[in-house]
Amino acid sequence: MQLKVLIVDDEPLARDLLRSMLRKYEDVAVIGECANGEDAVEALQDSSINLLLLDVQMPEMDGFDVIEEVGVESLPPTIFVTAFQEHAVRAFDVQAVDYLTKPIINERLGKALRRVRDRLMSSTTGLTQKQLTALLHSVRLQAEPAKSYAVRFLVKDGERELLLPVTEIDWIEADAYYSRLHVNGKQYMLRETISDLANKLDPNCFVRVHRSAIVNVERIREVHREGRTESSLVLKSGSTLKMSRQGRQRLIELGR
Repeated sequence: MQLKVLIVDDEPLARDLLRSMLRKYEDVAVIGECANGEDAVEALQDSSINLLLLDVQMPEMDGFDVIEEVGVESLPPTIFVTAFQEHAVRAFDVQAVDYLTKPIINERLGKALRRVRDRLMSSTTGLTQKQLTALLHSVRLQAEPAKSYAVRFLVKDGERELLLPVTEIDWIEADAYYSRLHVNGKQYMLRETISDLANKLDPNCFVRVHRSAIVNVERIREVHREGRTESSLVLKSGSTLKMSRQGRQRLIELGR
């Protein structure tokens, strides 16, 4: 059986390296590459893909966001590419999910490919999906900081810098490797990805309602359901934000 591979990594050099390393395997064909999670979600509509090489850490929409958006049951066998610290990598081992740590070693790649071939030729692929669900849960739990959540950010305002309390933030917008903080009609840029901020902010106060937006729940005025999967929020400031299916579910869970 030929392995038809989709590579997802925001670093061009990392994609080039993987493509080059995979060339030596006659039964492996790279049929697609994506530089971000949004493109990956779209590319995974191709049912011929039977192996996904997925970078865990990407701006705006990381590897775990891709899993949530596509749905574990719809994913092909997946090898994670990660620069996670040792404690997180242990979670991959416990769940018996394949992963590659950067920098990638040829021997480790070959071992991961052999595991995928074995799974595709056996009846254990379904178990892998259950393991992915467990992995998502366990790694996300480990990602939650034990310390208190952020209470202020240092932001630039022209030639000066301000200590901005997080309670004053209306919502946060993804902007590649930066985030744009919307505060009382003003905007401040912060050199952190939206995924990083989602982990630093109290989930009881801030909800990631879309891959490109985090909202302060105290600023929500009303919610509009516009279809089976489409929703939107109207803030007290009058701003309207799109809300994904997963974002709506997070908001519902918070309401409970």
